[in-house]
Amino acid sequence: MSAQPTVKVALAQINVTVGDIAGNAQRIVESAQRAHAQGARLVLFPELSLCGYPPEDLLLRPAFMQACADALAGCARALGDLEGLHVVVGHPHQFGERGDVRSKSVAVQQRYNAASVLAGGRIVATYCKRELPNYQVFDERRYFASGRDAAQSPVVFDVGGTRFAVLICEDAWFDEPAASAKAAGAQVLCVLNASPFHLGKLAEREARMADRARSVAMPLLYSHLTGAQDEVVFDGASFALDVKGRVAARAPMFEEALTLVEIQGDSVSGPIAPVPCVEAQAWAALVTGVRDYLGKNGFPGAIIGLSGGVDSALVLAIAVDALGADKVRAVMMPSPYTADISWIDARDMAQRLGVRYDEISIVPMFDAFRTSLAPEFAGMPEDATEENIQARIRGTLLMALSNKFGAIVLTTGNKSEMATGYCTLYGDMAGGFAVIKDVAKTLVYRLCEWKNRQPTMRADGTVGPVIPERIITRPPSAELRPDQTDQDSLPPYDVLDAILARYMEEDQSIDDIVAAGYAAADVERVTRLIKINEYKRRQSPVGIRITHRAFGRDWRYPITSKFRA
Repeated sequence: MSAQPTVKVALAQINVTVGDIAGNAQRIVESAQRAHAQGARLVLFPELSLCGYPPEDLLLRPAFMQACADALAGCARALGDLEGLHVVVGHPHQFGERGDVRSKSVAVQQRYNAASVLAGGRIVATYCKRELPNYQVFDERRYFASGRDAAQSPVVFDVGGTRFAVLICEDAWFDEPAASAKAAGAQVLCVLNASPFHLGKLAEREARMADRARSVAMPLLYSHLTGAQDEVVFDGASFALDVKGRVAARAPMFEEALTLVEIQGDSVSGPIAPVPCVEAQAWAALVTGVRDYLGKNGFPGAIIGLSGGVDSALVLAIAVDALGADKVRAVMMPSPYTADISWIDARDMAQRLGVRYDEISIVPMFDAFRTSLAPEFAGMPEDATEENIQARIRGTLLMALSNKFGAIVLTTGNKSEMATGYCTLYGDMAGGFAVIKDVAKTLVYRLCEWKNRQPTMRADGTVGPVIPERIITRPPSAELRPDQTDQDSLPPYDVLDAILARYMEEDQSIDDIVAAGYAAADVERVTRLIKINEYKRRQSPVGIRITHRAFGRDWRYPITSKFRA
C-alpha cells in the first residue's frame, strides 16, 4: 500500500482594503506566486479577500459586483501558468445576470458570500456560504442569500491526491456544512474567514474549530484576514488543526504572513506562533486600528490633545507605535485649573517619544467666553456649563489645526466615559477617530503599565518607560474646576467598569447586578447614565472595537426609550 501523498498548503494571511479591488487582486496574485515558489500547491485566501471585509452597501451597487467578477477572472488568468497550483479566493458572487429583486419597498437578495477555486487559468468551482451571521457586528442577511437556499452543493476538489472542501467562516461553527463536505468525499476542511477580533476571540475560535475537526475526523485549515477596517480589527493567527483538534500550525497575530502547512493524510505540520498575553493583543489591535485607519484613508498624521492624564498618554503611545513619532503632534492646552504637574508630565512624555509638542493656553479664550456670557449668566453660579466651554475651546483648537495641516484628531475618551457621558459633545469628543472608545478605564491603566514594562527605545536613545509614572499613579481628573477628580462624578472605576461589563456587555438586568453584590445606588446611577447618554454616543467618532460588545456597530439602542431594567 502506497503512502498518502504530502500536499503543501499556504495560509495566505493578508491585509486588504475594502473597495480596492485592483490592489487586493494584485496582493492575491503576488502572494500566490510567492507561495508557489515555496512549494505550495494550494493557497487559501481569507473570506471576501478580493473586495475587503465588510464591504457593506457597496455590495448593492451592480458596478461593484461587476468589478469583483472581472478581478476574479483576472486573478485566474494571472495565475494560470503556475503548474499544479490551486488558489481559493473569497469574493461576492452572483450567478449569471441574476441580480437582486429590489424596489423602494422590498429587497430579495440573490447575491452570495462565495469562494472560488482557481486552477489552470480558470475558475473551476464556486462555493456559496451557507450560514449567514446576523449578530454583533455582522449583518450578512442584509446582503447575501444562503448557498443552501440556492441548492448549492458542497465544493470538493483534488490537489495532489488529497480532497479538500471549502467552507466560509460561520459555516464551520455549525454541523451541517462540514458533514455535507465529508459526505461529498472531503478529506480536509478549508475554512476561509474574516472574523473580527475581540479579547478572548482567538481561544474561542480555536476551541470551536477543534470541535469541528473532531466531529468530522478531518484536519482543518483556517485562513484568516489581518488588518483593520473602520472600527473592526482582524487579528490573523491563521491556523491548522489535526484530526484531534490539536493546533499543528499558527500564523502570528496582527501581521501579514504566508504560513506553509504540510498535509499527509491525518498528519498536519507547520510553524506555531505563540499567543501573546491579553494586554499585548489589545495593544496590537489598537495599533493596527490606528495604522490602517489613517493609512488606508490617506491621513498624513495625527494630532492629540495631551492633557497630562492617563487616557491621552495611552493614545499618544499607541499613535507613535502605529505611525512613527514624525507623524504625531501633541498639543497641551492648559486651562486656569491645569496643575503644573500636568504640563510637566505632558512635556516629559512628548520628549520621551520625540513627537512635536506645542502648548496653547485656553485662558484668554475662556475669559472671553465668560465675559461675553456674563450678562446672560448674571446671578448664576458656575457649573458644568463653564467646564464644557473649556472642553469645547480645546476641541475647536484641535480641529483648526487638523483643518490647516490635514492631520486627523485622535480623541482620547475611554469606554467608561463614553458609557456614562463623562465627556463633552463638541469638546473632548471632537475629532476623527476614537482610539480607546472600547477600552474601559481599568484596562487603560493595565495597558499603560504593560507598555512601560516593554523595552522601548526613547527619543534620546535610552531604553525605558515612555509614560511618566506619575501620569499612571495620580488620581484622574478633567481639571475643569478647582481640585476636581473623576470620582467626584463617578463611582470608583473598578466598580463602574464591573457594572458596565455586566449591564452593557453581558445584558444583565439591574436586579441581577445588585444581587451580585453591587450597591443599588451605584447600579442605578451607572445604568441611568448609560441610558441618557445614548444621544452623545450617536455623535461620537468611529472607534476601534476590542470587546465583544462595543459602542458602535453592535450596540443599537434607541435614543428615545422609556425602558430600563
